[in-house]
Amino acid sequence: MAIQHAVLALLADGPSYGYELKGAFETAIGPQWGPLNIGHLYQILDRLARDELVRAERQAQPVKPDRVVYEITPAGRTELARWLAEPSPRSGGFRDDFFLKVTAAARSGSAEVVRTVLANQRGYLLRELRNLGTLRRESTDPVVGLLLSAASRHVEADLAFLDDAETALLDGARVRIPASRLAGTDPSSTSLSDGRAQGLAEGA
Repeated sequence: MAIQHAVLALLADGPSYGYELKGAFETAIGPQWGPLNIGHLYQILDRLARDELVRAERQAQPVKPDRVVYEITPAGRTELARWLAEPSPRSGGFRDDFFLKVTAAARSGSAEVVRTVLANQRGYLLRELRNLGTLRRESTDPVVGLLLSAASRHVEADLAFLDDAETALLDGARVRIPASRLAGTDPSSTSLSDGRAQGLAEGA
């Protein structure tokens, strides 16, 4: 995640310090992102300072400990402009835990396992979609609303993938076995034993 660039964007509005930046980030992004770890934020600020994208100034306070205030540098503004001008590829590519789970379910040869995996994920996604809908109705910030809308569209796409998986993998009460599993196996044996299939279904 390019959180360091989001920090640069916040500092482009003026100098700030750690906890103020944390609050500004969480307010700007909204609840769906989740809280920003203050320790991680200070690591980012230290790295930005080492790269001379921000400058740090320690300021004395009458009662509290000294506060470090960060200010964006000209080099930081150049880096922020470069980042904003570039397209953003998927940060995680197409590697996905659930896709691996679908692969494992398909290789089990058990329609029950596949249905259990898909049904569990569908229930989770529908709950997530309802939660996002509630947050969108309560949000008054247009940028936060956009993020929640994007999150909803991702969930809807994941739900559509479940439909695709069901169509591709299930043929009535049987599973369309992946070709890689069939290679080198007895064609008459295309599913796990009932005990192993039941175990996978219970663990899905």
